[in-house]
Amino acid sequence: MASIKQDISYKLKRLNALEIIIVIDVVVFIIGFLLNKILNTSDSLNWFKLPTDFFDFLYKPWTIVTYGFTHYGFLHILFNLLVLYYVSRILLNLFKPKMALTIYFLGIIFGGLLFLLAYNVIPSQILKPANGLIGASAGVRALLIFLCAYMPQTEVRLVFWNIKLMYIGIALVVIDFIGLLSTNQGGSIAHLGGSLLGYVYAIELQKGNDIGTGFGRFMDWIESLFKAKKRSPLKTVYKGKASSVAGHTKKDFKEFNKQKQIDLILDKISKSGYESLTKEEKAFLFKVGKE
Repeated sequence: MASIKQDISYKLKRLNALEIIIVIDVVVFIIGFLLNKILNTSDSLNWFKLPTDFFDFLYKPWTIVTYGFTHYGFLHILFNLLVLYYVSRILLNLFKPKMALTIYFLGIIFGGLLFLLAYNVIPSQILKPANGLIGASAGVRALLIFLCAYMPQTEVRLVFWNIKLMYIGIALVVIDFIGLLSTNQGGSIAHLGGSLLGYVYAIELQKGNDIGTGFGRFMDWIESLFKAKKRSPLKTVYKGKASSVAGHTKKDFKEFNKQKQIDLILDKISKSGYESLTKEEKAFLFKVGKE
């Protein structure tokens, strides 16, 4: 028994940022399922759900985030978390966990705000009735569309075929637009909000602008409220001199094959983060992503 507990503890400590989100979602789902059975209801997590009416939202402002951790349907949570896990494998090899969390939470928030805007501005005769919003789909869409927009020419394996990320992104957006005509109209609106956030984030990042910096600082402040400040250990930071690329002279770097060049830059990201890259290194990584 002690060995099992140690194994679980070890695995939990090694979870990355998005895998922790997955664990939280699963725990909340199980709690909701049990409460529904015990209380004989279908909406036990109502206080986590984003309401449709704006004035109801003012009484429960936390729901702009908590709705993203709330699921009732098994297939709903299964699809969301499988995609989130797959995306995390790619995203966290290129960017810091903090940036991934920023995109995820901004996607949830923006998707929720677009949902509220639609149901409080558009005439009710046009929209199908909605009993609030739940699900992590807006955050998952934000991460997925971010990848599709940042590395559009990169191919991934989809069942039996290789397909470029840009086509996956286009297909998802088309599906969500079609979904505006379905009974899950509110969910599709939130999906499109998350997709728009992910797309804009990627396009701006390609220009060298990280639009999530302010929100990242806000998350740091929230984190500081729950733990004592500790002195950060010293770590190697690349200065990004114009005369070097990924720690090598430009001449030596050009002599490496393309895979070796990519590995060197990815190694630099894993040690010091995406922000440590020089403009030349970012341009190289962007060019490879488009090939």
